[in-house]
Amino acid sequence: MAVVTGDFRRYLFPHDHPRLSEIRGLDAAEYARVASRPGTFTGGLIAGWAPLYRAPFRGVTENGILRRDVHPLTPAEASDAAPVAAMVEAATTLLDTLSDSDRARLCHDVDAVEWQTWANPEFLQFDTGLRLERTTDAVRDAAMELMRASLSPEGFETARNTMAVNGFLGETVDLPTILNEWSYNLALYGRPHPTAPWGWQLFGHHLALNCLVVDGRMTIGPAFLGAEPDEIDAGPRAGVRTLGRHTAAMRRIMAALGESHRAQATVYRSMVDPAMPPGRVHPGDERHLAGAFQDNRVIPVEGVRVADLPDADAAAVDDAVEVFLHLLPDGPRRAAMRGVVDHRDETWFCWIGGHGEDDVFYARIQSPVVLVEVDHHCGVFLDYDEPKPFHVHTVLRIPHGNDYGRSWVHQWRQRRPRS
Repeated sequence: MAVVTGDFRRYLFPHDHPRLSEIRGLDAAEYARVASRPGTFTGGLIAGWAPLYRAPFRGVTENGILRRDVHPLTPAEASDAAPVAAMVEAATTLLDTLSDSDRARLCHDVDAVEWQTWANPEFLQFDTGLRLERTTDAVRDAAMELMRASLSPEGFETARNTMAVNGFLGETVDLPTILNEWSYNLALYGRPHPTAPWGWQLFGHHLALNCLVVDGRMTIGPAFLGAEPDEIDAGPRAGVRTLGRHTAAMRRIMAALGESHRAQATVYRSMVDPAMPPGRVHPGDERHLAGAFQDNRVIPVEGVRVADLPDADAAAVDDAVEVFLHLLPDGPRRAAMRGVVDHRDETWFCWIGGHGEDDVFYARIQSPVVLVEVDHHCGVFLDYDEPKPFHVHTVLRIPHGNDYGRSWVHQWRQRRPRS
């Protein structure tokens, strides 16, 4: 069991603090209305994000030029195949559990714009699919079985622990109607099928997964994992921690680098650096560049090119990417990692902040086939104005158009025109 610290408890708001008391007792829909009010912090975030999701999808790129060659769709070899049969069975059970109205609400076309409504804040900007806290135990159980059938055992554990930590936060700050284990939305895209493209989406506070399968291939991007705090220190789940492996993997890269490469990787020495251009630290995303609603963002590479590193250092970068891909089952993860290694010459690693054992930091690994970020954040439901190590956000993107499996869906349709 992971060691717990309880360090976050030094930053608890008083129970009657307006940050908490003014929203205590609101349900998700009521809080969404409050959060969207113009002139508020959350209202400003929503106003900025709302127009972005309807922009025609292209995908994240490093220079604005979309490459069509980096995500070829070929049927998966048996050793690389996703567990599609188990996923179809679980999805069918879920659909059979629902009423007609809930089934209609859950289901969307495989390339519907609703994929792009996911977000990681606690306020419900887009009520896509089914809200799990409003459903029955049977529906929630069936939804979790779909996730279990799709993800690796470790990935499923991470997702469930993230949901549990969210519930723990809600209990700790007495906001259980806004932050709980089931304050997440689930949607289904396409019709569950052995070879045709389809997938599912789960999103809510600090967790967003977008899973698509086609011809035995699987992608899990975009994926967002976060936590505030990153541990449960009391109660029956005490000892649960979520993102230590992600932060540790990035720290290992920085620790391995020689002095010159470490200096090259460090694009800013401070988390809020005077040398940063205006807007580099976003009010909601902070240093993250590839978060929610950034589906078409141009993100130039920075830092040090991985191909210029010694083999051991480059291997540490590969290891870190594989940590982010642990959500995928073994076969799809192996296939994804082959693509990562094949594009090592085009892979970059960058860092913001200190690199001591206890320092907070931002780090990004970026290539044509994967982009991953780790960022330590300021307080949202805990009271601190500078990033702390127990508030962590991570992002996984599939650049050049294969977020949501869009590139694969396009290729599949080109080969099999709709009647």
